[in-house]
Amino acid sequence: MDLRRLSMAKPYSFSIAVSRPLTHVTSTAQQQQELHNQQQQQLHSPQPPSHNHPETSNQSLIKWVSFTLSNQSLDPSKCKLFLPKLSPHEFDRLFLTIRSNVNPKTALHFFYFASNSCKFRFTVRSYCLLIRLLLSSNLISPARLLLIRLVDGKMPVLYASNPRSRHIEIATEMVGLNDITEPVLGVQVADLLVHIYSTQFKNLGFAYAVDVFSIFSSKGIFPSLKTCNFLLNSLVKDNEVQKGIEVFETMFRGVCPDVYLFSTAINAFCKRGRIEDALGLFTKMEELGIAPNVVTYNNIIHGLCKNGRLDEAFQFKEKMVLREVEPSLITYSILINGLIKLEKFDDANYVLQEMVSQGFVPNEVVYNTLIDGYCKNGNISEALKIKDDMVSKGMSPNSVTFNSLIQGFFKSGQMNNAENALEEMLSRGLLINQGAYTSVIHWLCTNSRFDSALCFTKEMLLRNLRPGDGLLTALVGGLCKKGMHAEAIELWFRLFEKGFTANTVTSNALIHGMCEAGNMQGAVKFLKEMLKRGVILDKVTYNTLILGCCKAGKLEEAFKVKEDMIKQGMQPDSYTYNLLLHGLCNNGKLEEAIKLWNVCKRNGFGPDVYTYGVMIGGYCKADRVEEGEKLFNEMIFKKVELNSVVYNTLIRAYCKNGNMTAAFRLSHDMRSRGIPPTSATYSSLIHGLCNSGLVEDAKCLLDEMRKEDLPPNVVCYTALIGGYCKLGQMDMVESVLQEMASINIHPNKITYTIMIGGYCKLGDMKEAANLLSVMAEKGISPDAITYNVFMDGYIKEGKVEEAFKVCDHMLSEGLSLDEITYTTLINGWQSSASTN
Repeated sequence: MDLRRLSMAKPYSFSIAVSRPLTHVTSTAQQQQELHNQQQQQLHSPQPPSHNHPETSNQSLIKWVSFTLSNQSLDPSKCKLFLPKLSPHEFDRLFLTIRSNVNPKTALHFFYFASNSCKFRFTVRSYCLLIRLLLSSNLISPARLLLIRLVDGKMPVLYASNPRSRHIEIATEMVGLNDITEPVLGVQVADLLVHIYSTQFKNLGFAYAVDVFSIFSSKGIFPSLKTCNFLLNSLVKDNEVQKGIEVFETMFRGVCPDVYLFSTAINAFCKRGRIEDALGLFTKMEELGIAPNVVTYNNIIHGLCKNGRLDEAFQFKEKMVLREVEPSLITYSILINGLIKLEKFDDANYVLQEMVSQGFVPNEVVYNTLIDGYCKNGNISEALKIKDDMVSKGMSPNSVTFNSLIQGFFKSGQMNNAENALEEMLSRGLLINQGAYTSVIHWLCTNSRFDSALCFTKEMLLRNLRPGDGLLTALVGGLCKKGMHAEAIELWFRLFEKGFTANTVTSNALIHGMCEAGNMQGAVKFLKEMLKRGVILDKVTYNTLILGCCKAGKLEEAFKVKEDMIKQGMQPDSYTYNLLLHGLCNNGKLEEAIKLWNVCKRNGFGPDVYTYGVMIGGYCKADRVEEGEKLFNEMIFKKVELNSVVYNTLIRAYCKNGNMTAAFRLSHDMRSRGIPPTSATYSSLIHGLCNSGLVEDAKCLLDEMRKEDLPPNVVCYTALIGGYCKLGQMDMVESVLQEMASINIHPNKITYTIMIGGYCKLGDMKEAANLLSVMAEKGISPDAITYNVFMDGYIKEGKVEEAFKVCDHMLSEGLSLDEITYTTLINGWQSSASTN
């Protein structure tokens, strides 16, 4: 639509006078005059209608209704006489005939009396005719109230169509009753209907008001300019922009637009992104001699700025100055906002200075626009300067200010300041947007500050803001990892209390946390709560429970969960069976694992690399390495993709058994298949060589690791130290420790335990005791194994009393005595007793 070429139609009104023939009433002027004379003669003594003669009865009804409705007051007793003899459609025909003689106030009372006391259902046309009579008598308030009750369905009405579309029927009847001799009344009716639907029944949506407008305008009846302005403005404000544009295009054909209507229409076109149509309308407006005001210019300037056409926007600003239209605070705000969006901060500050020089004081909108722009640009220092200037002018930073600053702090990496800003907003009771909460909570979770993250999440819930599912899952998972299971459960229940729901993924994270903590009873109880609250269980839920049961050694319960999973219509997948196989193998139930393995294969579950890895691990743990390698060869035959985990499992088993030839054969095969060895591979080989007394060969593997860009870790060095300790070469142990220190690798509990064993083997209990002290200094707590090795050293030296002192020290540290402790002490005591 090219609005620059749009011709301005001269407003006109077009109406159709509708007359509906009455069955028993003649329509000639002479007959009507005779009828009127008869009515006047019998005005004071009309007789109730009789059913003996239909034609006479009809004439009597006309007289009776005319007499009743033309009186100054209503006689309810007389109404009750003739109402039972009338149908709604008969009254409708009579009412239309005698409308010129009706007293509108009496008719209104009659309608309310007949509806309320006699439950009489008038037609829609009867109500519309009464409303028109009230308006023509300037009884606007009663007419408005009656129309509202009619639209609201509070009056007993006989509808011709579906009551749900009564707004269409009412408008159609109103248009049908329009008389060409009463153009003003037609406009009044249109105004009243449009206004009521736009205000009193706004909750229905502006579509009803638009429908009414369309029905009237299609018959050439347009609301007044004031109502047109109101309707268009309402549509644009309610973001019904497209409807607004369509309505304006219709208005343009029948109403002479003023500056307000043009300005609103221009705003609508700009909001819709139709900037060229807006400019065309602006031009048309000037051609018609309608001077644009500051609102018109602001709408055009805003539309141009939104489209990035800043140069044209500034041209319009200069144009308004030339036309002696003073730019307003809004004009400058729009221009500053446009410049900030294009990151033209220098230009924005120049406009700000001009604005101040014109006597305008920047308001919160201007300040917040600048602050938000600098924050998005990452220039938080400049944003803070503007905030300080804002405060110095006596304005308090509001929610918009702080929300922008929080995002700015995050962009510049000042996370603590973002957290502080959020806390300040809370203390001041400011409205916080979801993005600010989410950013801070996410950062707190990333930095394992789950206490603070939980506090802010609770604040969100208090304000009826729901955290995203991803954030909730991260928070619940983090709380569980930190051992805060009770807090995680409380958060889950609080979500439901607020009317929100925790999704399956978040709920699974909570179950996983309880299973990891070994709280299987709590996990099962929580599962029941999930079902009770309608949370959908999926395979992850069941697999998580199975994993927890297997870790806790509760294999029977794990298989029960699998059966329940099947009952719920979910078939176990390969991951489910892998978990069960792993649980059986870890608990030494290899034969049962083999049976389940065969069941899986019979049921069509082709084992994957993980399944093979679990079974090979089970065979190796049961010291049936050759059978494990048979499975390995089966993998190769079936072309199952191999990985380092499977190789490392077999290599570790062969190294443990001292079969270094087989171990190195597998490591070479691993390389030949393009699978690089890992730190675990080298750790096993180093450990195997050291156990075989080939410590120097093991040391060469450390050099090989470095060439492979695999820095030796504490496990590799500990294995090497163990080898030297077995050989009694404690001087070489010191050399290894120095090398570890040079590359910042620190001995762990196992390293110290092995070294203590080395010194004990040599009978150097003083150095062994010294190492225990060093452990304490470094904050490494010895365990039962460490103390057992130390006590064994004393026993071998015949120092039983010292061994028992170590035992007492263990108990004071809260360590439980194990079977090895008791055996070591008893053997030492017996040996000492026999010697003595």
